Amino acid sequence: MELYILIFIIGLIFGSFLNVLIYRLPLDMSLFKPLGSTCTHCKHRIKWHENIPILSYLLLKGKCSNCSKPISIIYPFVELSTALVTLLLYMNYWLNWELIVTISLFYTLIVLSFIDLKYKAVPDYLLIIAVILTFIVGDLMDILIFAGGFALLELIVTFYIQNVKAKITKNKDLETQSALGEGDIPIAGVIGGLLGLHLGISAIFLATLLALSLSIYNLLFKKEIETPFIPFLSLGLFITFITGFNIFSWFLR
Repeated sequence: MELYILIFIIGLIFGSFLNVLIYRLPLDMSLFKPLGSTCTHCKHRIKWHENIPILSYLLLKGKCSNCSKPISIIYPFVELSTALVTLLLYMNYWLNWELIVTISLFYTLIVLSFIDLKYKAVPDYLLIIAVILTFIVGDLMDILIFAGGFALLELIVTFYIQNVKAKITKNKDLETQSALGEGDIPIAGVIGGLLGLHLGISAIFLATLLALSLSIYNLLFKKEIETPFIPFLSLGLFITFITGFNIFSWFLR
């Protein structure tokens, strides 16, 4: 039990670092200058005791100690998510080189997911890193099959949206709309390479159901929000990877 607590704490610390990556990478900021964290509102230099994962957020009541502006709930959420991912992967793999590569892969997916949530676009080099890490612990052929299949799906659905749906609805904005983001294709390859054919398809289907649920919610409450897919693909992958759950076998009971 003590070891699991230690692994969880280590995950929280890495989660704090992932927050730095999520904030700085899209802005092309140095990861080392400034070395310490600062408030995004008043640029107040955050002291070490104000930067303890989860705990500092709770003690500060989610506000900057200098300007009292709110601190985004995303920060503790990333820390907690990273800690849970680290612990669950450790419980499945224990400590070996495969665990280190797999954790690095899911850390990369966490960064990609939260950048995609905010910007609806992700850095290409992070996608390349994710694919390379998958190749180390996964299967290259499955990576190519899933990436190619997703690219073909994107081509077909985009053609439908731009040519059929645009004419039916007489909405010219649809004529330039793409069905999927470019970053979704390599993530599909990651899913296939890590899970294989059957579980990979199950994970993508699960991700689609989760994304569809959010889209329906936005539609019901008339929120014009573009739904990023990478967070749902990553979540579908992680759930399937940890549990081995095949959603199709559940439906066929």
